[in-house]
Amino acid sequence: MKTHLCAIALLMAAAALPAIAQRRVPKDLSGVRGFNYQSAETIGHAEFWLQYNPSVTERDLDYAARLQLNQVRVFVPYAAWERNKEGLRKNLLHFVRAAHARGMGVMPTMQYKFGEWRDKAAWPNARPFVADLVATIGKEPGLAIWDVENEPECCKLPPTPDNRLRMEHAMYMARMFHELDPVTPVTIGATLAENMIEMGDAVDVLSYHDYSPTRAQIRANIAKAKQYAAKVGKPLVNSEIGCIARANPYDVTLQEHMQAHVGWYIWELMITGNWGTVHGVFYPDGTVRDPSIAAAILGFFRKRGPDVVEDVPDRENHVTDAVEKNEAWLKASDPGWDAGLDLAEISANLIEAAQLAPMHDLPSRQVALLRNGPPNLPALRSILQRFTSLLEPYELPAGDPRRSRPPGFIQ
Repeated sequence: MKTHLCAIALLMAAAALPAIAQRRVPKDLSGVRGFNYQSAETIGHAEFWLQYNPSVTERDLDYAARLQLNQVRVFVPYAAWERNKEGLRKNLLHFVRAAHARGMGVMPTMQYKFGEWRDKAAWPNARPFVADLVATIGKEPGLAIWDVENEPECCKLPPTPDNRLRMEHAMYMARMFHELDPVTPVTIGATLAENMIEMGDAVDVLSYHDYSPTRAQIRANIAKAKQYAAKVGKPLVNSEIGCIARANPYDVTLQEHMQAHVGWYIWELMITGNWGTVHGVFYPDGTVRDPSIAAAILGFFRKRGPDVVEDVPDRENHVTDAVEKNEAWLKASDPGWDAGLDLAEISANLIEAAQLAPMHDLPSRQVALLRNGPPNLPALRSILQRFTSLLEPYELPAGDPRRSRPPGFIQ
């Protein structure tokens, strides 16, 4: 009888605990290797859901799996829910389950009715939207974290009165999610670490974004965020990093976050119609914009120390040979189209292999476009002239010691 009464007492005590104690809040998020996602075929987050294509989603998640990514952050706008509630439910459920099947957790990021944050009296209007999302995926094992508002304070430090009102709205939404979903942890994706700290009491998981242009700034923000996380005992993640237009190369920012043991989400997986000019890894066909980004995601980084081995593309006379043959073709009165294309391809391969030119417009791509079109000798001549001028500085004179094998070499 005594044992039975003790068991009842324990159950009553558990029921009396606040909802926060029952949340499955992870102790550590340093292992998060995440990405922000929207399909490349759509423009804007509402269009993504309204024109949702399950096969495209699965294709893209398979690309992410190849990079060993384990988390996905996806925006869920009120506009898509308002237009097609049943469609959003169906599509969101498919998305979460498809990600879970590939070992990926999902962080849905909320976008509310446009401008509603400005009117406190209207804040409760979001409740049906939130309740529907919770009812749809709240019990799905693939749901990892609710991101209740993206960058509410963007992008001021210190925040302006308007920004502070939106931060207040984000904290209000955190309370609403806590009420409606007693299990899933909640975060707010802050633009800046300082503002993440200011909103820290409202969330279970701390998250901020960082597109800083120097390693020193990235490290300072990481240190500030980690110090606060340790102080309050909450897990930390950076939910947006990487941009080729903000002096925040993926190769740099990923290395800093990995070395600091801070989990991350790159912006973004796909080269989309919206942010694709400055973000993204994959094209829809599975090719990549820059292999160094994929390598960095896998933990492989460029050598930047003092002991770099010098590239010697003319060690075996291939650069000199290419320059001589190119010049002979350019001087010929009736040069052959196919022969010129072959010379251009060889030159392009030498240039790319030794990284002798900017790689944003690959020399080999330029040659391939010529091969696939009608003969155009002026265009081919222009390309060969340009490629030859790129190769000439790397020719080695006869007798240059870099042509020889290293000292002590034994055949």
